[in-house]
Parts: sequence; structure tokens; C-alpha cells
Amino acid sequence: MPLPELIEIIPLTAPSPAEITIPGSKSITNRALVLAALAEGETTLHGALWSEDTEAMVDCLRRIGFEVDVVPEAEEPANRTMRIRGLGGRIPRGGTPDAPLELFVGNAGTAARFLTAMVCLGDGVYRLTGVPRMHERPQAALLAALRRLGYRIDAEGDRLPAVVHGGGRRPGPVEVGVEESSQFASALLLSAAVGGWTVGVTGANDDELPYVEMTRRLVAAFPRAGGAFQIEPDASSGSYFWAINALWPDLAAVKVRNWPTSGWQIDADFPVLMPHAGEPASATTSRKTDLGDAIMTAIVIAPLATSPAAFTHLGVLRRQECERVAALKHELHRCGAQVQERGDTLEISPSRLHGAIINTYHDHRMAMCFATLGLKIPGMRLYDPSCVKKTFPDFFQKLAAPAPDGLGAEIWECSVVDGKRVRRLTDLQDLFAA
Repeated sequence: MPLPELIEIIPLTAPSPAEITIPGSKSITNRALVLAALAEGETTLHGALWSEDTEAMVDCLRRIGFEVDVVPEAEEPANRTMRIRGLGGRIPRGGTPDAPLELFVGNAGTAARFLTAMVCLGDGVYRLTGVPRMHERPQAALLAALRRLGYRIDAEGDRLPAVVHGGGRRPGPVEVGVEESSQFASALLLSAAVGGWTVGVTGANDDELPYVEMTRRLVAAFPRAGGAFQIEPDASSGSYFWAINALWPDLAAVKVRNWPTSGWQIDADFPVLMPHAGEPASATTSRKTDLGDAIMTAIVIAPLATSPAAFTHLGVLRRQECERVAALKHELHRCGAQVQERGDTLEISPSRLHGAIINTYHDHRMAMCFATLGLKIPGMRLYDPSCVKKTFPDFFQKLAAPAPDGLGAEIWECSVVDGKRVRRLTDLQDLFAA
């Protein structure tokens, strides 16, 4: 049974002690899938995320001709063990100019960017498409870099849909701009060893590119001749559960199991940087140097702090699953928050919040951020909660499961006509299957 169109999160009186398991990192999973496909021999990925974004990547790799086996893992329902049979850099299948091989990436920016570079190594023709929002998201800097290497890519407006004419290995230096997305550089770095590319990055300092650094470190550590590789839990997804401690700072009742300590994920610093209810907040938090996607979690709970907070360098959020800067501002206003938008900065003042019907914009992180806030603020109702399938399919199951494996929250279906509660959602398997 799918999740209803409109749900209400009932606030917790106080969180019980809990230790939450979260799914594997989406960013690491999709990078590891590309590296495994380009490696020599079989690679086994443990703790890999199984969500809309990673399913899109696996489906595309299979269409290209790679063998990928996917087996559920017992500890975390959203994780899988994946076995990929690499072919030493060979791309096994491609289409023709008259009939390109179709690759549908959904709204997965990682799949769209990483596969565009990867299929350049083939000798066929490939057509990459996605959902309408993916066709609006930027690709130009990546396409320009690949064209400088000698590859032909046909793309109106330099966005998807794009037709890539594979050219095989074409060694040489190439620079790519990352002002719009650091994924452009990651896409080139993942395929660089096979393509013979020497990748330079323009438009930002190295300390502003944590996701590019993740890619570099992953490439260096990955077993290129096959073997086993462990995917660590997703720090961005963990931010919603650490935020419970920020909402009840006197209790600090919630922990996240196996919290990543590798330094690969910038959002692993969220427990240190998150604003706390009833306490002063950090004056400034940057999307470039402090937090990645978890900055959205910090923004949503920031009105409960006792001092103003500025969240800076948010430009990249405007070009993701939705225009996230505008979406955060608008939905926080609905809840009574005082928010000022100044360029790519949101300034948030201490506010008395109330519940509201929240538009999630079919954005998984908007849904999870405001669901987290709803554990503290009464009357929080969310449209389209199923959008969490993009990166965290069992998110609402974690909220509803009893402690210590979940938070024990009540979740109700609401009527889309008058907003009244219809029924309490109690079947956890139904929630996970949504």
C-alpha cells in the first residue's frame, strides 16, 4: 500500500532512547557502482543503498550490458549487497546513430552526470533522458569538458536529453567548471583512469569541494581488480535523527549506528554544527565548507534557536531536485518563521513556530526536513511523502517504529479535502513499501 498523499506527523512528548540504523550513502553507492563496472573482475559492494537514485544507476548499467546482482541485507531494509562484474574499462553495449541505447536516469543527478562521462568510453551511441526536472538541471560544463576531449554530444540547450557518441579512450588534460555542480568534476574523475584524462577543476577552491574530495579518495581506495568494498551509512540521511537531539538538547536520547568517521562525507559534522532549540546558534554555516545537503536540516530547525543564524553559499540548492532556497523560505514562512533571503544566503531569526500544510515539491529532503520538525511542532502535514523513496525509502518506518530501533512517532493519513485526520498508519511494512 503506498503512503497517502497527505500525512500528519504527531509530535513526540519526548524522545525515548534510540539507536537508529540508516541506509548506505547514495553519493558513495553511485560512485562505487561506476568504479566497479570499470574495474577488472567482480566487485562486491556491502551496505549499498537501494533507492530510486541507485535503482536508476543499476538499471542503466544493466542496459549497457553489465551484470549486477542485488541481494537484500538483513540489518537495514534499504540496503543491498551488490555484485558487479567489471570488464576492465570495456563498455559492453551501445546503440547506433539511428537507434541510440536509451538510458533513463529519473531525477538522479549522480546517474545523469556520471553515466554521461562513462558512456563516452564506449563505441556506441547512447541517449540519456530523465524526468522533466532532470531536463532542467545543468549539464553544460560537463558536456563542454567532454567535447574538449574530442567526444561528440548532441544536447539542445546543453541539458538532457543528450545523445552521446562514444569515442573510447581519448587521453588528455581537461578542466571542468563546478560553479553549478561539483558532480561534473566527479563524473570525469570516476572515468579518468580508463579514459586517460587528467582532470582539473575551476571555479572553486579545493576546500569548497567536499564531494569532489570524496570522489578522489574513493577512487584511490577502490579495489580496481575486484574485491569487496563497504559503503558507509549516509550522513545526510542521519542528520534527521541527530536533529532530534537538537530539538530536545537536554535529553540527547538518539544515536545513529555506525556513524561515518572516514572524513569522506562533509555531513558527518552535522552533530557538531546543528543548531539547538533554546540555545544560541552558530552565526554562519556555509554550504561550501561546513555542511552539504544536511544544511537543509539545520535551516529548518534553526528558528528554534535563541540567536539569528545565516546559512550561506546556497546557490547549488537552487539547481537540485527543486529550487530549494525558495522552497525552504516559503515553507518556513508557512510555519511562522522569520526568514530573509539575501542573494544565496538565508538569514533566520528566532521564531515561534506553528504547524502548516507543507508542499514538499516532490523533493525527498524537503519532506524529511519538515517531518523532523513535525516531531516537535504540532500540526505539521506533508504532501507527497512518498518522495523520500529517492534516497531513504524507509524513512517514515524509522519514525514510526518503536524505540530503540525507531522513534515511536504517530503518523496519520489526512484528507486532502479538509485536512482532517482519517486513520493512523500503523503497518510498518506498508510504510516501507510506499
